[in-house]
Amino acid sequence: MDDAPVGLSKRRVYRVAELTRRIKSLLESDIGAVWVEGEVSNARIYPSGHLYFTLKDETAQISAVLFRGAAASCKIPVKDGAKLRVWGEISVYEQRGQYQLIVRRVEDAGQGDLQKAFEALKAKLTAEGLFDPARKRPLPMLPRTIGIVTSPAGAVIRDILNVLGRRFPDRHILLAPVRVQGAGAAEEIAAAIDLLNARGDVDVIIVARGGGSLEDLWAFNEEIVARAIARSSIPVISAVGHDTDFTISDFVADVRAPTPSAAAELVVRPKKDFEELIAVYRRRLAHALRGQALLLRNRYLRAARSYVFREPAHLLARHRERVARARENARRALESAVIQRRQRADEAGIRLAHGVQLRSQRARHRLDAARQSLRNLNPRAVLNRGYSVTFSVDGRALTDAAEVPAGARIRTLLAKGELLSETLSQPGGSP
Repeated sequence: MDDAPVGLSKRRVYRVAELTRRIKSLLESDIGAVWVEGEVSNARIYPSGHLYFTLKDETAQISAVLFRGAAASCKIPVKDGAKLRVWGEISVYEQRGQYQLIVRRVEDAGQGDLQKAFEALKAKLTAEGLFDPARKRPLPMLPRTIGIVTSPAGAVIRDILNVLGRRFPDRHILLAPVRVQGAGAAEEIAAAIDLLNARGDVDVIIVARGGGSLEDLWAFNEEIVARAIARSSIPVISAVGHDTDFTISDFVADVRAPTPSAAAELVVRPKKDFEELIAVYRRRLAHALRGQALLLRNRYLRAARSYVFREPAHLLARHRERVARARENARRALESAVIQRRQRADEAGIRLAHGVQLRSQRARHRLDAARQSLRNLNPRAVLNRGYSVTFSVDGRALTDAAEVPAGARIRTLLAKGELLSETLSQPGGSP
């Protein structure tokens, strides 16, 4: 105490509550109500209806609260990534010694930089079809090996292992340890997803981390992580943040889980459920087998009591009679067919002979008529009736006496022989 600073003996010692109250008084009196502009982060609505959030810029942040009455009348959505201009009073939350902005009025100041980047990447990947439900794959019913991409420290991995161990304790778990926020986290997450795919023995992958602000979850909004999930040949469950948090990885993954624990519940059903299902199937199978056995037994008893098996000789005799009748009917049908064919052949022969005879007679009549026509047209037949034909020296048949000059030599054809003569004069002329 002898080395204590001067005036230390006159020091005043504040209780924590007194100092906090004085700080609160100074802040409220010196600053009072102000307008503040910033980007919203870590927005949460509590069961009380109060809305707590953080306003931030590139270098600083301040806690803010919108109490239930003001929150109910607020028309501007207060959500992560929104850029707001708010009016309120600076105050101190004494229980925590934390200063905060009590918001009374909210105005829209545009969209925050991170939210703009989020929306731009979401639109780009939507256009490429990475969010298309048609490319989503179902989860395996009972995976043997489950890959987990998350931080090895923290509550997330413990929660997942606790749920899996309680539901189905003999599953094989592979942890791919990564950083889940900060510089280089996105690259580690993407590399871990590719590594689990390269193994060839992983049935499903859980990509997980706990809740946080938009900045805390930003690694799961990076394009490199989205494309690693999209090219994964193994179904992927995205379990990032809380139920109200949405990241790009949620949209690309085959299944989105609201929390990491919910992802563990989705990936495998309780072992008891499978045991109960197997028991149901066993009962159904036994019932079906008993029913089939009873059916076959009844059929056997009916057959054993039937007349067929009691008097097989009568059945054989009836079959023999049917076979004999069928054979006789076939023989008669064959004979009838042969007779009909013969009759048709005879009729065809008669029709053919009659047709040939008729055609022969018609041909003979045409030939006789042609012969008679030739005889009638033969010039010698005309000559036999006393006619003759006179030809000039050059062999032309003469039809006009004026064509023959006096002294011309002519040849006259008779029925028998011919005459050569010379004309003395032309018709009407002198010799």
